[in-house]
Amino acid sequence: MQFPVTRMRRLRKTKQLRNILSETRLNPEDFIYPMYVKEGLEDGEKEHIDTIPGQYRYSVNDLVSEAKRLEDMGLRSVIIFGMPLSKDEKGSSAYAKDGIVQKTVKKLKEETDLIVITDVCMCQYTSHGHCGIIRNDEIVNDETLNYLSKIALSHAEAGADIVAPSDMMDGRVAAIRKTLDLNGHYDTIIMSYAAKYASSFYAPFRDAVCSAPSFGDRKTYQMNPTNSLEAMREVELDVEEGADMIIVKPAMPYLDIIKGVKDEFRMPTIGYQVSGEYSMLKAGIDAGYLTEASIHESLLSIKRAGADLIVSHFVPDFLEGLETCL
Repeated sequence: MQFPVTRMRRLRKTKQLRNILSETRLNPEDFIYPMYVKEGLEDGEKEHIDTIPGQYRYSVNDLVSEAKRLEDMGLRSVIIFGMPLSKDEKGSSAYAKDGIVQKTVKKLKEETDLIVITDVCMCQYTSHGHCGIIRNDEIVNDETLNYLSKIALSHAEAGADIVAPSDMMDGRVAAIRKTLDLNGHYDTIIMSYAAKYASSFYAPFRDAVCSAPSFGDRKTYQMNPTNSLEAMREVELDVEEGADMIIVKPAMPYLDIIKGVKDEFRMPTIGYQVSGEYSMLKAGIDAGYLTEASIHESLLSIKRAGADLIVSHFVPDFLEGLETCL
């Protein structure tokens, strides 16, 4: 039927109607909060991350305290990024049993009921800032797999529920799955950064964890932003290797990829709203160009595209009741 019998505005007449007819809803359990833990910080001296306003580097105890506060407000999942005191060419502090992430995971599992996810990569831990082992100024893929597997195993042994390899080396999901299984960690979930693009939106994060590469860039392992079919191939390979969940990163500039992955593979799909997306919106709000409702709208767009879960620095804002766009 057509106008005047059909009037679509009837369904939008009041806020109450708009609410009950919402096709997409955001809930606290939809979110994963990225948190940063720094070795050497004393309790009570959290460091503000200037490039990611409102976010902090914490000591282990302070991170756990903040996680517990957010858990009381409805948070269900966190993903942990570590900053070590020492770095070397092979990122050995990344897989140390007493490493900063390992200590944090243990304490989180002891004191909260949160799902604890760990980022499995080497860039924060290597002296050169790349996500793999370097030989003759080249990132060598196959040798790197051994180190990524050691990192993932150390996180699982500390109690991580989910390990999330973000390095983009070929074959790393299979290598990690094999190592976990051989050591009895059959139930540790692999949440793969399967479609991770070489994005300019990562810049604030690299400052946050001091992980900028000392030479070159990451374009030989992270994906070309011009490609979408390649993303489907990357995801398919990771699924075949044993990935249980799939991350698309960044989120907002790649909503088409999130939708494509969800439609094609019909498995748990995560949209990662990265630091640059967050900081861009924060700057717009602070300048008066945008309102707080833009945060809610950005998160809705990721969920509507097909993401089951969203990694975002806006989690505290959402839990504390930010202004919606409805």
